[in-house]
Amino acid sequence: MLTQAGSVERVAEGFTNTDFCGMPTTISHYCQKCLAGNPLGQEFCTRCGTRLMLIVETPSARFDLTEQSIPTDEHLLERISAVENRLTRLTERLERSLDLLLRQAQNSYFDRSLVKTLISILSEDGLVEPSRLERLWSDRCDKDANEQQRSSHREEMRLKILAEYSGGNRRAFEDLIDNAFHLIEKDQVATGMEKLQRAAELNVANAALSLFIGEHFFRTGKTGVAQGYLIRARDASPEDVRIVLLLGLTCADNGDSETAKELLASAIKRGGSCFSGHYGLGWLYLAENNSRKALAEFKRALGARPSPEAHFVLASLYYRLDRDQLAGRHLRKAVKMDENYVEAFHLLAMIYERAGQTELAKKALAHAGSEKPRRTKSRKSPVKQRLLKQKLNAGLETSRLLTGMDRRLQSALREDALHAFTGVQSDGN
Repeated sequence: MLTQAGSVERVAEGFTNTDFCGMPTTISHYCQKCLAGNPLGQEFCTRCGTRLMLIVETPSARFDLTEQSIPTDEHLLERISAVENRLTRLTERLERSLDLLLRQAQNSYFDRSLVKTLISILSEDGLVEPSRLERLWSDRCDKDANEQQRSSHREEMRLKILAEYSGGNRRAFEDLIDNAFHLIEKDQVATGMEKLQRAAELNVANAALSLFIGEHFFRTGKTGVAQGYLIRARDASPEDVRIVLLLGLTCADNGDSETAKELLASAIKRGGSCFSGHYGLGWLYLAENNSRKALAEFKRALGARPSPEAHFVLASLYYRLDRDQLAGRHLRKAVKMDENYVEAFHLLAMIYERAGQTELAKKALAHAGSEKPRRTKSRKSPVKQRLLKQKLNAGLETSRLLTGMDRRLQSALREDALHAFTGVQSDGN
């Protein structure tokens, strides 16, 4: 019997039947479902309404030693008929899918129109700021997308960690890993990481596990703990350039400058340019008072990732070198890329103040959201006091690479390092 998948058909020729008036009619073929006879040219069965098909089960598909060989033209006809039937069913399904998509698009359009109308009404009444709402909505969408990506990456890492296990008590290891990742998915990160650390003691040579733990502590600023796990990961997988980069940055933050320079240079040579690698080298050279090499590395960092942070770093160094014109140029580019870059406006105000352009300094601070200067009995103007305070946090004069600078540079450096040499966002959370 023929089903909707199309596997049976009976062809009949020369048989006669009578119509409703009793007149004889020639039957072209029978219905593959109810076996009712149908006249020539009929598309659907007159009894059950099933679409009639010329070929359902081809004679060539039946293995019978008593049957004679099938002619080539008949065989091709059978194949063409079978393909035609499948194409017809596929076309019908595509049409239904397209119809559903069009309905969904129409519903989405109406929903968006309704939401925009409500926002307009609320904004007219002063209850909603459209620009702020748009920004919050965009941030929320980005956050949800990033969380989905992180969740997918965590599952990938869990499977990789289990695959790399080499030990005797596998059941205990699997239970620790599964429970840890379950807790992390439930936002119980601290407890989950404790279980992962216990699992790492059962399998010290597991590079994926050590890297996952090291990434987590790298992101959270615990570079001392991160360094220990990254060393384990490097020992187990010395060819992984991401591990080399992260380890180099943690060594720089923990004061091991020679090892850090060697690791960062190796990561850049093997993996290519990246903002975090060049910035780390530039910071190390700057700590040695080698401004020429530091400037070259900061320029390479800008080339690897044109960003407000990269422009700000270059401007900070130019300001230190008393090259205010170049510093101001990079700062104007930074605030053009991000009008909310407060630190860049502060440093720009410092440049204006040093040039004696007090009014421009005040405007720069106003852009940064600072209060208007008021008169004071102090010998130093309020503008100078604020500028000197901001100078201490310029980002270059600090004893630690990752944890001593301002938060924006910290975030930019860590995120770039975690994204470097891979298209997958990775974190320990």
